Amino acid sequence: MRPESTVLPTPRADVYTETVADFGTVRFTPVDPAKDSAVLHAWVVEERAEFWGMNGASRELVQEIYEDVERRDTHHAFMVRLDDEPVALFQTYRPEEDRVSECYEVREGDIGVHLMLAPIAGRPRPGFSKTLTGSLIRFAFRDPAIRRAVGEPDARNEKAVALLGRIGFARQGEITLPEIDLPEIHLPEKRAVLAFLDRPEWLPAAPDAPPQP
Repeated sequence: MRPESTVLPTPRADVYTETVADFGTVRFTPVDPAKDSAVLHAWVVEERAEFWGMNGASRELVQEIYEDVERRDTHHAFMVRLDDEPVALFQTYRPEEDRVSECYEVREGDIGVHLMLAPIAGRPRPGFSKTLTGSLIRFAFRDPAIRRAVGEPDARNEKAVALLGRIGFARQGEITLPEIDLPEIHLPEKRAVLAFLDRPEWLPAAPDAPPQP
């Protein structure tokens, strides 16, 4: 029995869930910087995550970065779980409030996206990435006002660029994202591949979809 003085953190509510046949329940929950920092830190310091830009970061710095994201109303980070297992980090943002806006003409209805898949534990599961990215697309376009997703992975990250192509993103060419040096955040200049995904025709109509958080 816990002492009465113990304050337990309130679990964050899922903002979107869907159950996929023969796959499981995919859940999107806003990142809790304190609670999720251990998992995120383990992911971002791996060599495969070098393009995420946090290879040498401490767990405390990772927590601070996502605390900064949480303070913004233009950028959002979500822990994606398959049933109860964390399987991806998915971030969305308003391109007009991001440095990418200096590299292309933002349209109304655009949404920026970043994706990091969790490291594979055990034997690879056939069709896992394809099925999961279907959920990611439905989540990104759950607000019918969203008409186009914008991706800008590091141009050196061949796996990320290839994944966007498999999902259906159309490559537009390379861009150079300018350096950002603010007291709360520093982002170095980045050579990226700009790619767009128009709202897929196969998405179901969602007139009652919840607004973008």
